[in-house]
Amino acid sequence: MEFFLVNKRSLPNMAPDRPLITAALAFAVLLGLLLMATRPPGLLTADSAQSTDELSGSEQEEALPPAEGGPGGQTVVDPGAVAGLQEEKLSYDGPVDTSVTYPVLPNADPLTEYLERELSAEVAAFEDADHGADSYEADWNLTAARQGLVGVRIAATESGSGGERERFSTYWYDTEQGQVYGSTHLFDDQEALTALDTLAREEVGEDADTSGMYPISALYDSIGFGPDGDLVVEFDAGQVAPAAQDRMHAVLDHSEIEPLLSDLGTRAHEAATVGVDTFEIAEAPDTAGDDPLGTAPGTISPDDDSVDCTDTETTCVALTFDDGPGGGTPQLLDTLDEHDARATFFVTGHPVQEHPETLRRAYAEGHEIANHTLNHPDLTSIGAGDATMDLSSTQALVLRETGYEMDLMRPPYGATDGGVATVTQDMGLAQILWSVDTNDWRHRDADKVADTALDGADDGAIILMHDIHSTTITAAEEIVRELESSGVEMVTVTQLLGSTEPGESYMDGVPDPEEGDEENADEGADASDG
Repeated sequence: MEFFLVNKRSLPNMAPDRPLITAALAFAVLLGLLLMATRPPGLLTADSAQSTDELSGSEQEEALPPAEGGPGGQTVVDPGAVAGLQEEKLSYDGPVDTSVTYPVLPNADPLTEYLERELSAEVAAFEDADHGADSYEADWNLTAARQGLVGVRIAATESGSGGERERFSTYWYDTEQGQVYGSTHLFDDQEALTALDTLAREEVGEDADTSGMYPISALYDSIGFGPDGDLVVEFDAGQVAPAAQDRMHAVLDHSEIEPLLSDLGTRAHEAATVGVDTFEIAEAPDTAGDDPLGTAPGTISPDDDSVDCTDTETTCVALTFDDGPGGGTPQLLDTLDEHDARATFFVTGHPVQEHPETLRRAYAEGHEIANHTLNHPDLTSIGAGDATMDLSSTQALVLRETGYEMDLMRPPYGATDGGVATVTQDMGLAQILWSVDTNDWRHRDADKVADTALDGADDGAIILMHDIHSTTITAAEEIVRELESSGVEMVTVTQLLGSTEPGESYMDGVPDPEEGDEENADEGADASDG
């Protein structure tokens, strides 16, 4: 508590014949000193530092400095305005040459820990996804520091087999709750993020390939506000335009996006669009509480809440497609969408690199994405190290394109053993086999593939197909149509099976036989070109 000594000679000279005025003035001065001394400590922002809480709204705007930032970019906060701000360099143990820095604010340990963890994961994913990964550099700036929010923007440049590529991300830290949020949390829900995607498509127009734009977290992971209040969306190089093209971004008028913002988004807008003179986090947060905002928009669940596969009156089957995405996969997605059906795509790494826009679409439309390795090897014939590397590559490719971390895999050819089980257990992946093999890779006959799938579509069936064959795409139209007309629910593997255990193998969604009936259980799935 601070006390201030006031020199009586500094007060106005009052005539002796005006004692009431003199007393009133003295009382006002003492009251002011008392208020200053008893003001509770707390978060010091540009507002309180300049005593603007005592001013009217218009006076406050005049008293605060304007937000800073260049055209088409997010606001930039002077680091010197943040008390105790330091910079830390990421320590990364790997073959990639790394130069990554991030801010460290006093009393903001959750933010520090999050940035260290997230940036380490970004470098590791780059290393796994690109076997020619050479270097990864990242720097930061603050885009907001006001009213209990800190916005941190990260700009990274990765150099690998495809040359240099820029990536951007912006995180929002609530200083009171000790929670870090991604950019999509600035929006109210998935519907709002979808509306943003529509506006962004219109804004980038002919300068971008909008076929790769979908309302998912990996695409909308760097969002903030410019000095004039407009929303700024930054896309990573190569996402919606060639990697060699200049930074691709969309600037949207605040009046268009204001109805789409969450409470956090409204707070972020207010914090980012006024300048900062001084900012300090006075107290560390209580981090014991749960995240109050929950799952972020752009994070798509493989479960459909409207379907209950545990209901004995409901017949559920899982249609699964291996080795894609392929050139015909968009047509297959059209068919699934028309009949409100979900499927599981066991994707292979190289096709993911060839068709990232199709992968994003499948994920955005609620289909499950699962790991089918990078090179489609027989995992039982290679060592654990090679198996891990092959699976890790596809794991990283999908994560970087969608933001989704897969927890299911299918061993190529259905080939698995104890070694594969150990590798997949360590990686957190359950092994998914099948109960119905359409042999579509062998027959290439749409009618025969459809008949085989429909004949085996009993409750709990996992049906194996490949979306790289045109005959399978054609067969799927009949399969989906017939199953829908029969009242069969077409769901993802996760929805069919419920929770799964990493390393364990699953053939179908039929409950395990009662004790004594094991001899009636299926022997196992025949190996095919799965």
